[in-house]
Amino acid sequence: MTRPCLAPDPEPRSPRFDVPAGACDCHAHVLGPPEVYPYVADRSYTPPPASLEAYKSLHRVLGIDRSVIVQPSVHGTDNQVTLDAIVGYGPNARGVAVADASVDEPTLVRLNDGGFRGVRLNVLFGGGVGIDALEPLAERIADMGWHIQLLLDARNLVELAPRLRRLPVPAVVDHMGHMKISNGIDHPGFQTLVDLVRDGICWVKLSGNYRISAEGPPYSDAIAFAHALIEAGPERMIWGTDWPHPALNEFMPNDGDLLDALDDYAPDPELKHAILVDNPARLYGF
Repeated sequence: MTRPCLAPDPEPRSPRFDVPAGACDCHAHVLGPPEVYPYVADRSYTPPPASLEAYKSLHRVLGIDRSVIVQPSVHGTDNQVTLDAIVGYGPNARGVAVADASVDEPTLVRLNDGGFRGVRLNVLFGGGVGIDALEPLAERIADMGWHIQLLLDARNLVELAPRLRRLPVPAVVDHMGHMKISNGIDHPGFQTLVDLVRDGICWVKLSGNYRISAEGPPYSDAIAFAHALIEAGPERMIWGTDWPHPALNEFMPNDGDLLDALDDYAPDPELKHAILVDNPARLYGF
C-alpha cells in the first residue's frame, strides 16, 4: 500500500510582481477522482483528488492565463483525465501525455487533436513509461511536432546525453533536472544539462525547487542553479507550479512562493515575459 500524500495548500498567495498577460503554468496535474479516473496499481504514491476547478481557482489568484496539464503517473497511460482537463480549461490549455512505444496512430491523432504537444518519460515514479521507450516514441511523434518530456535525475544525464543529441525532437527536462542541490552546481550531470541547453538540445522547466532544495522556503539555494540554466539558454526556459505537488508527505509549498521564486531567477521583466509567455507559446503552440 502506498503512503497517502498531502493535498495542495488551499490558500495560495498572490505573487509579488505583476504577472504578464498570457503567462503559462507549464507543469501541473489534475488527479482523479479515482472512482471516475482510476489510479494504476503500480503507482508510487496515492494522492487525494485534485480537481480542475481548484486548479483554475489557483490560476485566478496567481494571474496565470495558460496551462500545460501533464498526465500524472498515477493514471498510467490512460490519458482521459488529462484530455478532459484540457477541454475543461479551454483553448488556453495544452497537454503532455504518457504513452508507451506501442501506442497506435489513432490514439496519437486523438491526443494531438485534443491539445497534447508532448509525451513524458518518467524514471522516478511508478506508473510511468521508462527511458527504453525514448527513441521509438521520438520517432513516432516527430512528424506531429511534439517533444519528449523527461522526469529524471540529472546525475544520469552524462550517460543519457548522447542519446538525447540524436533525437529528432526536442527534450524538455522537468524540475531543473530534479537533482538535489546538495550535489553541487559543478556535478557532471548538472553541467551536462547546462551543455544540452546551450547546444539547443534541451528545454528546462524552472519548477520543483522545493523538491531539490536543502533549505526550504524560499528555496534560495536553487537560485544559482536556475541562473546557470537561464544563462545557457534563456529562450529555452519555461516555468510551472507542479500543482498539486504530488508525492509529498510531510510539507506543502505555497504556489505564490513558487511563482515569486521566478522573480529571484529572472528579475528583469523582459526575461520573465520570455519565460512565462514567449517561450511556452513557441513550445506548445499557443
